[in-house]
Amino acid sequence: MFDLERWAAAPFHFWTVVFFVFGSIVGSFLNVCIHRMPLGESVVSPPSHCPHCRYTIPWWLNIPLFTWVFLRGRCRQCGAPISVRYFLVELLTAVVFAGAWVRYGAFSPWVALVECLLLAGLIVATFIDFEHFIIPDEITIGGMAAGVVCSFSLPELQVAWPGTQRHQTSGGAVWESVLGLAVGGGVLYAVLRLGKLFLGKYKVALPGPTTVVFTETGLKLPEEEIPFEEIFYRASDEIVAAGRQIQLPDRCYAEATIRLSPKTLRIGEETFDPEEVARVEFQTDQLTMPREAMGFGDVKFMAAIGAFLGWPAVVFSLAASSAIGATFGLTMMLLGKKDKSSRIPYGPYIAMAAAIWIFGGDNLVIRWLQGAF
Repeated sequence: MFDLERWAAAPFHFWTVVFFVFGSIVGSFLNVCIHRMPLGESVVSPPSHCPHCRYTIPWWLNIPLFTWVFLRGRCRQCGAPISVRYFLVELLTAVVFAGAWVRYGAFSPWVALVECLLLAGLIVATFIDFEHFIIPDEITIGGMAAGVVCSFSLPELQVAWPGTQRHQTSGGAVWESVLGLAVGGGVLYAVLRLGKLFLGKYKVALPGPTTVVFTETGLKLPEEEIPFEEIFYRASDEIVAAGRQIQLPDRCYAEATIRLSPKTLRIGEETFDPEEVARVEFQTDQLTMPREAMGFGDVKFMAAIGAFLGWPAVVFSLAASSAIGATFGLTMMLLGKKDKSSRIPYGPYIAMAAAIWIFGGDNLVIRWLQGAF
């Protein structure tokens, strides 16, 4: 049973099925990560349970893919619906794990396993970013460290260009991993800073003089209230308005420029601590709001991808993710689902571009270069 030569003699696609089943099991764990990581909860304890009734799910009701279909997407204990996302994540993970084996198994089973590790991180980051607009440090910073360690332990992971097979030493692989990390983080950080410089503010035109209120928790407009956590991403961000009939709990102003940042409230020449002012009400016909080109989590995410795949994959992922994200954003705007000021998570498009590279994007680039030169 433990004879490695016998296992190595098994048909190639026997292992494809093994990777598919293994991927579905890992996908079940990824669902736990997707649900708990943004909440700051442990992914190990307590055991899997229904989020509605807290019923602890026994192993025979926690079989990947099968259980969700068998229970028709509902908790057996309370009957509450279980999101189809759980089934889709298990199926997606199973498919990409099998695909990683088909792509890399003949070259190196260990490289296939490392690519599975990276793909699992891409899946978790994608679903968390879509729902919460964050990518946890466990995925990004942990991914940077894992990429360097895997490159040292498995030099085949790093080559000059994927698709070319040349000998690589552990030291050389670590150098290329660190270079990929630096290029990935550095390039996207430069994009973030340039985006903040040129796209860091946008104006919201209001229908004539409109009453606006700064509460302790958010910006209140006549038809909606926006939490400050969705407006301010850094200490330097601020809301600016030319206010009239400005009312504070203990004083009033006829007219003044209002500037609110996470740490400071300025009305004309006077400065206040926002935490000590419970309410500011004023009238204005326009607000200038802060905007981010992308979050710093995206920078760390690209650095982690570079640590695993090297700098060529970073260049490809930056170009491909920009094209994918722009296409999606424009489509949503044309369909009326989003407007120009809506937040769109960028992490999923980085993940999709990296997955394209893993499953053959490198060969596309090589063929393009051969044709060009």
